[in-house]
Amino acid sequence: MNAFRLDSRVAVITGGARGIGYETARLFVAAGATVVLLDLDGEAAAKAAAELGPQASSAQLDVSSEADVTRVFDSVVTAHGRVDILVNNAGMALRRPTTELSLADWQRVVDVNMTGVFLCARAAATHMLRQKSGAMVNTASIMGLSGGGLYPNISYQASKGAVVNMTRALAVEWAASGIRVNAVAPTWVDTEFIGALKSQPELLGQIRRITPMGRLAQPMEVAHAILFLASPAAAMVTGHVLAVDGGYLAQ
Repeated sequence: MNAFRLDSRVAVITGGARGIGYETARLFVAAGATVVLLDLDGEAAAKAAAELGPQASSAQLDVSSEADVTRVFDSVVTAHGRVDILVNNAGMALRRPTTELSLADWQRVVDVNMTGVFLCARAAATHMLRQKSGAMVNTASIMGLSGGGLYPNISYQASKGAVVNMTRALAVEWAASGIRVNAVAPTWVDTEFIGALKSQPELLGQIRRITPMGRLAQPMEVAHAILFLASPAAAMVTGHVLAVDGGYLAQ
C-alpha cells in the first residue's frame, strides 16, 4: 500500500476550496502530501486549508490569468522548494442552448476549463522538468467523451473535450522527462457545481436512469481515482482518461 503514499510530495490543487478539489486535498493530506489549495474564492480556500491542518496552505488564483498563474506557482516553489503533483480541477459551466450562448460567455468557459488547464500545466511543468519528475491529473468529464443529450451545454462539452486531448498530447510530450499526465472523467457528482440540476427532481431522475449504477457520484469517489493517478501506484500510466461514471460511457 506504500505505492499510494505521497510522503514528501508537494501537491497543488486548483478549484481546491470545495467539492472534488477539497476531497482530493483531504485524501492527499492523509496520504502524507503537503497540499496547496488554489481557488478563485481565496477566502474559501483559506478556510478549507485551515480545516485540513498544518500540511495545507492556500492562495487565491484566477486560472485564466497568465500573470496570476505564473506568480502563484513561483510562490509555491519559493515556499516549498518544488511542485510534485498538479491537480487541474478548476472549472465552470454555463448550461444554455447554443443559439442563446453569447461569445463572451463561450469565452468565459473556455478561459477557465481549457486555457486554465494549459496555463497551470505549463507553469507546473516549468518546475517539474527541472526535477525530471511530476504527475498531473486533469479533471475532464464524461461530457468531454460524449455528446450529452439531457440539456445543451456546448461550451462545457467542447472545453472538456479539449482537456481530454490536451491530457494525451502533454503526456506524450513530457513522458521522456519523467512527467505523467492523466485525467479523470467524472459523471454528475453530488456537489455545489450541479446545484441547479439538483433542484430539478425530474432531471435528477433522468440522470439516475441513464447511469447504469443509478446514482450520482460522490466527490470522494473521484478523489480516490485522482489519488491513484497521482501516486507511484500509477507509475506506468500516462495519457489515460479514467472515467468515474457508474457505467455511463459503457453503454
